[in-house]
Amino acid sequence: MDAQAIHAATLSLDTHIDLRWPEPPDPLTETAMRVDFPKMARGGLNAAIFIAYVPQGRRDAAGHAAAAERAEAMLRHIRARADGIHRRFCATADALEACFAAGAQAVMSAVENGYAMGHDLSAPQRWKALGACYLTLTHDGHNDLADSARPRAPLGDAPEEHGGLSPLGRAAIAALNQAGMLVDVSHVSKKGMLQAAEVSRTPIVATHTACRALCDHPRGVDDEQLDMLRAVGGLAQITAVPAFLRRVPEGQKNPASVEDMADHVDHAVTRIGVEHVGLSSDFDGGGGVEGWQNAAETAGLSAALLRRGYGARELGLLWSGNFLRLMRQAEAAAG
Repeated sequence: MDAQAIHAATLSLDTHIDLRWPEPPDPLTETAMRVDFPKMARGGLNAAIFIAYVPQGRRDAAGHAAAAERAEAMLRHIRARADGIHRRFCATADALEACFAAGAQAVMSAVENGYAMGHDLSAPQRWKALGACYLTLTHDGHNDLADSARPRAPLGDAPEEHGGLSPLGRAAIAALNQAGMLVDVSHVSKKGMLQAAEVSRTPIVATHTACRALCDHPRGVDDEQLDMLRAVGGLAQITAVPAFLRRVPEGQKNPASVEDMADHVDHAVTRIGVEHVGLSSDFDGGGGVEGWQNAAETAGLSAALLRRGYGARELGLLWSGNFLRLMRQAEAAAG
């Protein structure tokens, strides 16, 4: 089979796509966003995890309540995007595979920033009931669960606050395990990420990251972190954010491309094996590289990887197989 045929036969899942909020455009029609359903169809992107993202704010009762309200409104909105026929909402690995087999587009959801949890350890059960498959523990700026890889001075952040995870963060991971949601360590400090790997009963995932060995950015993972992901059966999803892939002088345009993404995939695969590596875009949240600027160009990334010598099996693992394995492990450990 040629590259286009292999891509068409592969269940391609983008594990991290942001939404404009509170006025998201209609995804049924062509929009100015990098992801909408027509672009997904043209690019052979079969499944997308849309993110209920909550920016870090004041860590008080009012701030936490507003964050929770926003996250749950976004989860309900994402679920409503699926009509049940041409687009199905999928909350489990089995549902996702059945959706692909039926030729429908899969809509999925997750929550980004444990700030939305506040101190409410029942939140993961509510989010799972709404269909969310993972929680990103932090965003930019520390929260009450964990230290962020990028502290925010305007929020009063010190370089480190909890020494990784807080006691509440450890309890939150237990609550996520109980609910059957994956623990996403993107945005979490290195100490927090390593601790989360040890605490979680199921493998952790970095849903949108890159390799610091190739580009020393605080949002990437270094080789020690990659080794930990392999040790716990976890997953590093290489993402299409140019600043994570290539360093260029400030003020210059970053020329990162699908070839740079493939370089990071190669490094991670060589270090920890193809079973622990995946792909994501972070579209509409900063992602977009030459050759994969939007969902309509998804086949371009597959072609770049096939040129590197990855076959149909490996492409399937990178695009969805590995993430499906983690979803099933989280589902089996729930309750």
